[in-house]
Amino acid sequence: MKNTGFRCGSLFEWPFKFGLEDQAALLLADSRTTVGLSYERLGEIARQADLLINISGMLTDENLLIAIPVRAYLDLDPAFIQLWHAQGIDMRFAGHTHFVTIGQAIGECDCPVPTGGVSWIKTLQPIVLSHWPVAERITNDALTTIANWRGYGSVEHKGVHYGQKVHSLRQFFDLPSRTQEKFMVAMAIHPGEVADIAELDRFGWQRLDPARIAGTPRAYQKFIQGSKAEFGIAKSGYVLSRCGWFSDRSVCYLASGRPVIAQNTGLQPYLPFGAGLFAFQSADDVLAAIDSINTDYQKHKRAARDLAEEYFDASKVLPCLLSRLGFG
Repeated sequence: MKNTGFRCGSLFEWPFKFGLEDQAALLLADSRTTVGLSYERLGEIARQADLLINISGMLTDENLLIAIPVRAYLDLDPAFIQLWHAQGIDMRFAGHTHFVTIGQAIGECDCPVPTGGVSWIKTLQPIVLSHWPVAERITNDALTTIANWRGYGSVEHKGVHYGQKVHSLRQFFDLPSRTQEKFMVAMAIHPGEVADIAELDRFGWQRLDPARIAGTPRAYQKFIQGSKAEFGIAKSGYVLSRCGWFSDRSVCYLASGRPVIAQNTGLQPYLPFGAGLFAFQSADDVLAAIDSINTDYQKHKRAARDLAEEYFDASKVLPCLLSRLGFG
C-alpha cells in the first residue's frame, strides 16, 4: 500500500462521502487481507472488469490481474519511473497491456528520459470540478504549497542528478526577502535538516505543519481554497528531465480559482501560460508573475478556473484516455 501522507481513517471517510463504501478496499501487499471489500469480492469484480488502471503497478496480485483484459500502468512520477527501470530496478511493468504517464514530454525529442521501449500514452490529471468549486474568501494571504522536503531517493543517470524538492527550493531561499508577498509552505521536513531549516527561517518562509494543515482530505482542500495563489516548486528530477510533469495539487488550486506559479518542467508546449498559470525558472520569473497576479487578481482568478475547465475536467480527460486505451 502506497503511503499517501493521509491517515488511513481519514482516507476512509471519503468513500462513504461519495457512496463508494461498497466499492472500495485496501489490499495489504502479498496477502489477501483487506480493509473494505473482501478479497473474494475483489476477485468477483476483477472477473467482470474491462479495464484496470494500476497506479505505478502497485497491484501485483496475479489472481486479480489475470482476469482483466486491459491492464494500464499509470505513471505518476515521470522521469523517476523510467530512470529506475533503466537502472534495472523492477518497476512492475510486466503484465500490463498499456502504459500511461502524466509526463507530457516523455518520449519527445527534447526529453532525455529513456522510454524503456514503451510507447507511453500521455494524459493530464483529471479533477471533478463539482467537488472543487471556485473559492471566494482568502484566509491565507500568501503564496502557499504542500509538499515533502524529501520523498523517495534521487537517481543518477549519465552524470545527471535527478533530485527532490529540496534540490529545487534551495536556489530560491531568498525569495521572501525580495517581495512584500508572503510565502507559506506546509512542508514535511525532518528536524534534522538543521541547515536548510535555518535558511528557510532566515529568509522569512512561514513553515506550517503539514499534518495539521493537510492531514485529511477536507483540511487539504480548505488550505488550498483559502490561499491566494500557489508557489509550485517541483522535484529537481522533473525540472532537469523536462518531462512535462504537472501537479494534481496545482490542478486543485486552478479549479479553486487560485493562480499557480509553477516551476518549469517542460510543460509549456502543452498548456497555455501567462494568465492564471505561470512557469518560472528563476526568482525573477516568480517576482514577475507575482506582479502580474497583483495587477489584476480577478482576471487571473477567472483564468485559473478556465484552465481547469478546459484542460483538467474529468468529464473531458477520462473519455479521452479511455478512447486511447481502446474504449470508444
